[in-house]
Amino acid sequence: MKVIPIPCLNDNFAYLLICPETNEAAVVDPSEYEPVFKEVQKRKVTLTTIFNTHHHWDHVGGNDELSRHFPGIKIHAHISDRDRVPGQTDFLEDGDFVQFGNQKGSILHNPGHTSGAITYLFGNMAFTGDTLFSGGCGRVFEGTMEQMHHSLNVKIGKLPDDTQLYFGHEYTENNLRFAQTLEPKNEDIQSQLTQIRKLRSEGKWSTPSLLSSERKINPFLRCHDQTLQKHVIQKQPDTNLDPVSIFTVIRKLKDQF
Repeated sequence: MKVIPIPCLNDNFAYLLICPETNEAAVVDPSEYEPVFKEVQKRKVTLTTIFNTHHHWDHVGGNDELSRHFPGIKIHAHISDRDRVPGQTDFLEDGDFVQFGNQKGSILHNPGHTSGAITYLFGNMAFTGDTLFSGGCGRVFEGTMEQMHHSLNVKIGKLPDDTQLYFGHEYTENNLRFAQTLEPKNEDIQSQLTQIRKLRSEGKWSTPSLLSSERKINPFLRCHDQTLQKHVIQKQPDTNLDPVSIFTVIRKLKDQF
């Protein structure tokens, strides 16, 4: 399966997925119609499917126009997003399978950012929307801190190290600058930040990231780490040392960063 990032809005990513055997395509989180339509035309593929990771407008904004231009297109989202995702035709639950062309995938329900947030899995590729970013995670809007911690560290965190993470926004540099405030001596964070700044200066994107890398640099996947815990305690001395409490503190610190 070929994956083509499509920059949308100010810092969003949609992703065009192409089945090489059938020339059918799917798009993940089309926030805008025009950039997606142009990429479909450029690649000369047949767009049959939309995969929405959650209902926020900057991930579903292109649904209606794409469905008008491509009659019969299937629009997937979590079952709890019924009436919140424009044009939704398929109502998914945790562990359900999805397919376009000859490409078969599955979903993880990972509530926290929203109640219906899901990740699409195709082989070693994970499309995480606003749940897991490189170096960070989404804000907790509709779920709880416990849910978000579980979604990141148990649901997505159980995936193999070689999982490629395709996330919803180009937030990586800012995320890593925040991570440095929590672990100023973490050489992996410093090295990754240097690489990302070079990439961005060249007009390139930071997506995808590897889960093996995120385990070293992403504070929201490191709440069990004693070095990170020590720095959190210095900032918030009354914090409990259990991972969910650590997660809650760093998520609130990130909200103010």
